[in-house]
Amino acid sequence: MALFLFIGNAKANTPQDTASLNKKRFVSVLATETGLSATSLILLNNLWYKDYPRAGFLFFNDNNEWLLMDKCGHTTTSYRIAGTGYYLLKWSGVSEKRALWYGGTTGLIYLTAIEVLDGYSKEWGFSPGDEIANLLGSSLFIGQQLLWKDQRLKLKWSFHQTNYAPYRPDLLGKNLAENVLKDYNGQTYWLSANINSFLFSKSKFPNWLNFALGYGADGMLGARTNPSYYKDKLLPTYKRGRQFYMSADIDLSKIKTKSSFLKTVLNIAGFVKIPMPTLEYNTSNKKMKGYYLYF
Repeated sequence: MALFLFIGNAKANTPQDTASLNKKRFVSVLATETGLSATSLILLNNLWYKDYPRAGFLFFNDNNEWLLMDKCGHTTTSYRIAGTGYYLLKWSGVSEKRALWYGGTTGLIYLTAIEVLDGYSKEWGFSPGDEIANLLGSSLFIGQQLLWKDQRLKLKWSFHQTNYAPYRPDLLGKNLAENVLKDYNGQTYWLSANINSFLFSKSKFPNWLNFALGYGADGMLGARTNPSYYKDKLLPTYKRGRQFYMSADIDLSKIKTKSSFLKTVLNIAGFVKIPMPTLEYNTSNKKMKGYYLYF
């Protein structure tokens, strides 16, 4: 992870870089991030890789799978891990420049490690498309900090359970925890824009109210196409389609607090799109649909 790079370069730090460093916070952040990273990689190995044979390093083009939902997932996850790494380092007293470059690349480094695991599995392989998505997510975070010193455009995620998973539990998950990770039908990825940040400084528009555009997909029982049978059982016929959303959103990072820790928590918790009234356009039936609350 990027924090290891920070430590490895500690001898090059100037007194100004380390003067405000809170060593206790920094060590706790390092220990927590290392533990979570190791645990998540072990869980991923058990969920994804243990039932498939290993191989020499392979490359795999999966750009035509899941109607690009997996690529949205990679971009959003990389963006969010980058933000988490950055805010935790800032909370630890690390300088802006080092927090941005070491924390901001955490998502890219972590997800690249997962791609390497994919590369040694016969079922998948290293995906250049996934790696580009990983790079895009981290770049979006770093670029906005360099340009605005703020995240005016945030990538978010939401999830709801679907009726598809029971038909393909091997692929879409056997329980809620696996559904969240595997069932792309229930995932929605959002680009949430803070309107006030693009207006004049004296604007009275609520600085916590965002406008969000979402992308999802539906009707998928397979990566590229839907199979007719699963374990000798006939599967229903579903039309695969993309879904586009418009919705309001709440920017939790705009909630005022004097606690640097609570501010960090609010920034991290902002990964989840707040359920709000939403308008959907579905390409499978060419229809619009409204929701009082969409998850």
